[in-house]
Amino acid sequence: MSEGQNSQVKEINISQEMRTSFLDYAMSVIVSRALPDVRDGLKPVHRRILYAMNDLGMTSDKAYKKSARIVGEVIGKYHPHGDTAVYHSMVRMAQDFNYRYMLVDGHGNFGSVDGDLAAAMRYTEARMSKISMEIIRDINKDTIDYQDNYDGSEREPVVLPSRFPNLLVNGAAGIAVGMATNIPPHQLGEVIDGILALSKDPDITIAELMDIIPGPDFPTAGQILGRSGIRKAYETGKGSITLRAKVEIEEKSNGREVILVHELPYQVNKAKLIEKIAELVRDKKIDGITDLRDESDRNGMRVVMEVRRDANANVILNNLYKHTALQTSFGINMLALVGGQPKILNLKQCLSHYLDHQIVVIKRRTAFELRKAEARAHILEGLRIALDHLDEVITLIRNSQNTDIAREGLMTKFSLSEKQAQAILDMRLQRLTGLEREKIEDEYQGLLQLIAELKAILADEEKVLEIIREELLEIKERFNDTRRTEIMSGGIEMIEDEDLIPRENIILTLTNNGYIKRLPVSTYRSQRRGGRGIQGMGTNEDDFVEHLLSTSTHDTILFFTNKGKVYRLKGYEIPEYSRTAKGIPIINLLGIEKGEWINAIIPVSEFADDWFLFFTTKEGISKRSPLSSFANIRTSGLIAVSLREEDELISVRLTDGSKDIIIGTKKGMLIRFPETDVRSMGRTASGVKGINLGTDDEVVGMEILEDNVDVLIVTEKGYGKRTPASEYRIQSRGGKGLKTVNITEKNGNVIAVKAVTVDSDLMLITGAGVLIRMAIGDISQIGRTTQGVKLIRLDGSEFVATVAVVDKEEEVDEAELNEEQNIPEVSEERNDIEGIVVDNHEPQDEE
Repeated sequence: MSEGQNSQVKEINISQEMRTSFLDYAMSVIVSRALPDVRDGLKPVHRRILYAMNDLGMTSDKAYKKSARIVGEVIGKYHPHGDTAVYHSMVRMAQDFNYRYMLVDGHGNFGSVDGDLAAAMRYTEARMSKISMEIIRDINKDTIDYQDNYDGSEREPVVLPSRFPNLLVNGAAGIAVGMATNIPPHQLGEVIDGILALSKDPDITIAELMDIIPGPDFPTAGQILGRSGIRKAYETGKGSITLRAKVEIEEKSNGREVILVHELPYQVNKAKLIEKIAELVRDKKIDGITDLRDESDRNGMRVVMEVRRDANANVILNNLYKHTALQTSFGINMLALVGGQPKILNLKQCLSHYLDHQIVVIKRRTAFELRKAEARAHILEGLRIALDHLDEVITLIRNSQNTDIAREGLMTKFSLSEKQAQAILDMRLQRLTGLEREKIEDEYQGLLQLIAELKAILADEEKVLEIIREELLEIKERFNDTRRTEIMSGGIEMIEDEDLIPRENIILTLTNNGYIKRLPVSTYRSQRRGGRGIQGMGTNEDDFVEHLLSTSTHDTILFFTNKGKVYRLKGYEIPEYSRTAKGIPIINLLGIEKGEWINAIIPVSEFADDWFLFFTTKEGISKRSPLSSFANIRTSGLIAVSLREEDELISVRLTDGSKDIIIGTKKGMLIRFPETDVRSMGRTASGVKGINLGTDDEVVGMEILEDNVDVLIVTEKGYGKRTPASEYRIQSRGGKGLKTVNITEKNGNVIAVKAVTVDSDLMLITGAGVLIRMAIGDISQIGRTTQGVKLIRLDGSEFVATVAVVDKEEEVDEAELNEEQNIPEVSEERNDIEGIVVDNHEPQDEE
């Protein structure tokens, strides 16, 4: 090797080179081959096929042309890959069992639902379908950007105008490197109606969109079992739905039953399905089918299974669902390219990105038409000037030696542009007649009106949206058809996920560090006042239980944060753990932001219009809002109350709108006023002053006063008392309130204010996680200016962290309980019981 050759050899790190090369390859597959663009719903190969067909003039109103001609055009100009891959992509676009609305109109053998391959490309013919004309509509009006092809010799579109939402309408499937997409097809009219609703209400929720777009609509029809999988996919972009064939059981005249299959789940091969059923019958895994035949023809699908006289057709059918593709699952993964990057999208995001694309298309088309109209108006202005000075123009042209001199003369004498002067020179003599002159004037006035309209459209986005709506409705009117896939609900096999969850009472706990869990309410047993308590859960030294409430597995749990936002979960969606387990971080369940934590939890059984949520903040601001305003909450949460700077949401309570409110403070003040003093406000309102706070004071609790309740005060050092509500007179909202407890060094500041009855139990949780449950009736009822009695014995620096009122449990005989736990009997007169550990042999869950 010569010295010159040696200088061209570069040493590289093979590991780094492999990483770089594979990453380049992966990105190429992701962006340039496998994933659709969210705007037109097309992969590059499909986009290039349609563009090439349009370029060749193979539109829906022209004659069919050989498929090989189309494939050659695509791979020669735009797609540097194999001709077989391009042809297979085109074939799929022409198959009515793969595409909900076919984009290619095929002529010849394009395959079948039995898995038969299409004929070779030299035999088949194709052209664009009528609906695919809407994808390339307005492409010549500067509506899209173009880019160089693979060798720089041609230009190809980056995206197509796609005047209907093709991504959702026809779906997409593709496997890239490290990711895959699987978007199901939908019914055209439903998706268009969803976009229309979104264009009118940008804040529409996914739940509201699902009233318009109930679910996918497959070209092979069939049935979808339940809506929970659809809901999850539409909300998160990922989900799984169960598809089932449309089957009926028919009784023949001889009394024997016949199972008839009319529709198959999406992408199920009919021939392989029949082969599988025959195999199961032959191997005796399914017993009772005496004959199996395919009677499908061009009029529809019909697979016939004759059942033995003594066999039960329903039992056989259930076995077929279990063992064959008569019932399958479809994993939805709504992954598409957004701005050149792969993103998982929920239903609303798919519609929003498409609507944004259409806004750009309409604005660019309008700007193009405006430029064209202004250019024509400019020419007509010149012709009008020429007609107004006709004799002078004719004389000037006649006396000019050549065209250039004539053009310059016109430009100089009449202040015309070069284009106007050339138009005058090109004008035919017939335009000088009176009728032609009138046509020029009418065209000019019409153009002025058109220019004004086009400028008004560009200046007002609502007019742009109105154009989009009109054109989508026009497409819907032309191409809409009936829904094919039936969405089933009800029945044992089609039961919703929620219906599988038993209704039972549960206790939810949420720690200061954000760990949440649910447990059966029977986990805790009543103890005497002053006990040491049960070890309620395992916590770290710096963690303690902050929220504890009793609810049901089917209730909706509203979580209100210190920042005034609200999130929601169902009771059964919170994982169940043992009593001693820590739980799961709540950030794994809710989209809580950094610096945000839960300050109030409200269980709701029904979002009734005549119920309200009453809010109180740390600075004493109160607000009342209708409960129905919180029925539809996004995954990312909603603003529940607009907070002032440095304020926090402290308490939220459910009310029927006719109760009295009490607000208690850290320094022992309490105010009572009718909730009607606070008018009903919108969800995002900030509220009005509920209590006037003193120096260094803040709100620690707010409660709704029901009939025959006492006000329970608990302090941080374990003291508490009950005071009759009658001792607190009704005042006006915004006052300082009355003294409710005598604050001393012995009992400490107030930690909780509760409205209670003797029919409930009280739970106290210390900062160390020690929990005690006692009957409310065991707590002394004393005046509002006293310091209270000891509720729980605390050691050293321990303090009461959380107080919760729960439903009363049936008391357990103490001697029997002690005997069960091998604990000696203790006199009832003692109030310092060391505590009882229930379920002593229960293993602790691993964290």
